[in-house]
Amino acid sequence: MPPALTTFLDGQQDSSGTLVVIFLRGGADGLNLVVPHGDDGYYRARPNLGIRRENLLELDGFFGLNPLLAPLYPWWQSGQLTLVHGTGSEDETRSHFAAQDFMERGGLAAGGWLGRFLRVRPDAGQSPLTAVAIGPQLPESLRGAPSCAAIQSLDDFGLGDHLPPNFLPQLAALYQTAPGLLAPAAHSALAALQRIDALRQTAAAPASRATYGPDDFSVGLRQVARLIKGQVGLQAATLDLNGWDSHITQASLLASPLQRLAQGLHAFASDLGPATLARTPIVVLTEFGRRVAENSASGTDHGRGSALFILGGGLPHTGKVQANWADLASSPLVGPGDLPVTTNYRDVLAPALRRLAPAIDLRKVFPGHAWAG
Repeated sequence: MPPALTTFLDGQQDSSGTLVVIFLRGGADGLNLVVPHGDDGYYRARPNLGIRRENLLELDGFFGLNPLLAPLYPWWQSGQLTLVHGTGSEDETRSHFAAQDFMERGGLAAGGWLGRFLRVRPDAGQSPLTAVAIGPQLPESLRGAPSCAAIQSLDDFGLGDHLPPNFLPQLAALYQTAPGLLAPAAHSALAALQRIDALRQTAAAPASRATYGPDDFSVGLRQVARLIKGQVGLQAATLDLNGWDSHITQASLLASPLQRLAQGLHAFASDLGPATLARTPIVVLTEFGRRVAENSASGTDHGRGSALFILGGGLPHTGKVQANWADLASSPLVGPGDLPVTTNYRDVLAPALRRLAPAIDLRKVFPGHAWAG
């Protein structure tokens, strides 16, 4: 019997860390998340939407952070936040659905890139809590995972509150003699239920005075933090944050998702604490960026390159925004006037994946990708 199938939940399973993937659905405007204030072409293209340098949180002398992302600024200053500009995939459709599917599948391969990562890593888990998607359904990125679950709350993961006495031990005994792989799978599932039940009955006050907001995104992050700190063997978690399709009145439309993103991530990182955060890479990405020039409706249209964030994970920090930048006024834009994709998102993910699973063969996670360098 494969060893992975006889590995049950214990405190050792989290030693390699947890990958948390946050998808900003709708095409987040990377140019107004991480602003190239040192490029005059940015202000010429965005006379109304451009964020003035004096209002930005200075990053490296050329880029500045949107002031609504202020809760993330201390993480940049402490070297725990990596920002990469001009990221994206090869998809040129500028269609939300096509671009999201391409990115989550990791190209044209079957299944999702995160599912393949969980399947081919040497310590692949088989517990129902190996991977969780916070929400009503699994994202494409988790398709093909050896085991995963979609939950909106820890309260959703259980058999109910009114079970007969000794029900779970009797159920475990019933499956003990089941043939083939059914017995270890059932044992793992029942162990997961017992661990979740223990978490639900334990006081769950966030650590480090972390304060989560009442919105769904923050509530979801709090659930993930409880699973990570509860040492249930969680190897990956996914969350969505919607509301980034800013064709009209962008400044007012994006205020809420920007604040929810920053406040939620700040609470989550604080709650995990330094040691756990160092082995928890939190990746924030989006399907594409927005057009360089603002439109006539005080918004921006679908574009190509955007910005990608990685918080925590113990990854090296250079003190500068990572970008292969060229002047927006004189350099060739792509398509109808878009920031080009100069860094493939897979190349940004690679160090985080290797840190979690040093022996991983990334060619199996992203088949067909030509690796940079």
